[in-house]
Amino acid sequence: MNLQPVWSTLRFSGLISGYQGTRVLRGISGSVAPGEVLGVIGRNGVGKSTLLRTLAGLVELDEGTIEISHAAGAVVPLDGVPVSRRRHVGMSYAPQERIVFDDLSVADNLTIGRKSRDLRIFDSAFRRFPRLAERIAQPAGKMSGGEKKILSFVRVLAEASPISLLDEPTEGVAQENLNLMAGIIDERKREGAAFVIVEQNLHFLLSIADSILVLDHGEVVDGGCAHKFTRARLERYLVV
Repeated sequence: MNLQPVWSTLRFSGLISGYQGTRVLRGISGSVAPGEVLGVIGRNGVGKSTLLRTLAGLVELDEGTIEISHAAGAVVPLDGVPVSRRRHVGMSYAPQERIVFDDLSVADNLTIGRKSRDLRIFDSAFRRFPRLAERIAQPAGKMSGGEKKILSFVRVLAEASPISLLDEPTEGVAQENLNLMAGIIDERKREGAAFVIVEQNLHFLLSIADSILVLDHGEVVDGGCAHKFTRARLERYLVV
């Protein structure tokens, strides 16, 4: 599962978007470079998932810009680019909800959208997460919530996109698997992948993040290099 030989930077500026006339994002800006993780935190309902959905093209952008800059020098504006095309320009997305197709088998979930149904590309993932291999022929709907999260995580990272958007990837996942997920993300970072990750597990996030965006009421209220943030500092933003 090698990355595409293109390193890319994602930049977004002044993002304003929402649902049915209700503004959720209020001028959010940020960026993530190759080999880095941008972590996004905040209380429930402050716009974290809306940010990822806007970047992925699932929520229409009212104002602002989103662009991918490739290492070769090409800049690809994503304004108006449909969801179906964003993967082709280097972006993959794992949502928080509806993360698998329950009626399809684990194998079908892994290979959906791929040209080949050859599962050998997932051998490394099967060694790390043997439960996936054990349930390969079973409907994904029979998996636990944590197992579904791992299935979604493996499927998205197998796309080997330069940029991956992950929404609460560790929700319900057992601790031993969290360590494996963090290790895989670190491996991908060393290969040049970039990630934007919404995450409430602060220990996990601080172990992988290079920079942090803190959201509240659809605005950035804090941010910067991850090393300047302590767990206690971040916890203050999660208090209701």
